Amino acid sequence: MPAPMIKKKVLLMGRHQSGKTSMRSIIFQNTLPSLTSRLGATIEVEQSHQRFLGSLVLNLWDCAGQKSFLESYISAQKSTIFAHVGVLIYVFDVETSSQDWMSDLKYFRECLKALLDYSPEATAFVLIHKMDRVSASERSTVFAAKRHQLLQHCVTGTKVSRVFGTSIWDETLYKAWSQIVHTLVPNATALKRGLTTLTRACGAVEAVLFEKTTFLLIAHSEGIRSTADENLLSASASTPSSTESGTSTGTDTSPSTPGEYQNSLGSTAEKLRQQQLSQLSGNRFERISSLLKTFKLSSPSWSNEKWIGLHMQLPEFTAVIEPLTVNSYVMVLCADDRILPEAIKVNIRMAKQKFEDLQAGTV
Repeated sequence: MPAPMIKKKVLLMGRHQSGKTSMRSIIFQNTLPSLTSRLGATIEVEQSHQRFLGSLVLNLWDCAGQKSFLESYISAQKSTIFAHVGVLIYVFDVETSSQDWMSDLKYFRECLKALLDYSPEATAFVLIHKMDRVSASERSTVFAAKRHQLLQHCVTGTKVSRVFGTSIWDETLYKAWSQIVHTLVPNATALKRGLTTLTRACGAVEAVLFEKTTFLLIAHSEGIRSTADENLLSASASTPSSTESGTSTGTDTSPSTPGEYQNSLGSTAEKLRQQQLSQLSGNRFERISSLLKTFKLSSPSWSNEKWIGLHMQLPEFTAVIEPLTVNSYVMVLCADDRILPEAIKVNIRMAKQKFEDLQAGTV
């Protein structure tokens, strides 16, 4: 029996020409950033239904940002616009003049009030957009100042989850939208646990799950295996060895029983995996999303739905990307050159049905 559809209303709001429609087109319609200048202005409200992870449907309301429309949204159309909302995404243009910025803050506050009245359980996210137009040396200072002003205008009782600095020209857009959509994904915690199990089965460093169309991050595996493994790792790290200290104690420290030997191997493997994880970039997921989306748009075989996956073997790591369910891809990253890509693919294929059930919420 197919899982029932879960519809989530997403409001996309902000001033005219703040970049709302461009980001929606890039994420959901595979538009290249260089082509967004051809997009026309939004008039009134453009509604679209985006199928996401099978049973989840995003009912996206892209609201026009001209002053007359903004006034109407917080007055005559208030009950229509703000009822049954799951998420509000409010977009600010970082280049807006001081006078318009203050006007935007007023509209933002009014939207939060309406959200509290009609959808009190909704979560709000704020995107300070077009950050690429601020010099790199000033970005953090400008963002911090804008964020401080925004938080001062928040309405008590509303759930303003996070403020992001974004640009269509880098991975920041994918980072923001991945975290926003993640709050709407049912069974996200179970998917994360499933990825952690798959990571262990493959002897991998990490596994990441992406939505098939948008390549937004859905979930990634845990870094620590379990409490028992974490305690074992801590105990191992606190015990000096001849290799770590550079001196010899002159005593035999080899395991005396098979059980101790297995624990020693597990501890060493997990410690190595944690070291490998710590060396990975903190924004790696968003960069991968952006790169894969670009690769998809430039690959004829992928566009024609003939693409069945890829794997890369480099001196530092092996990466395998394969379809996991009908609407998701998984990437498994392995640093052990003894583990063949074919073995990882076998584990992925054996896990397919489990993840189909997890996405459907039947387990």
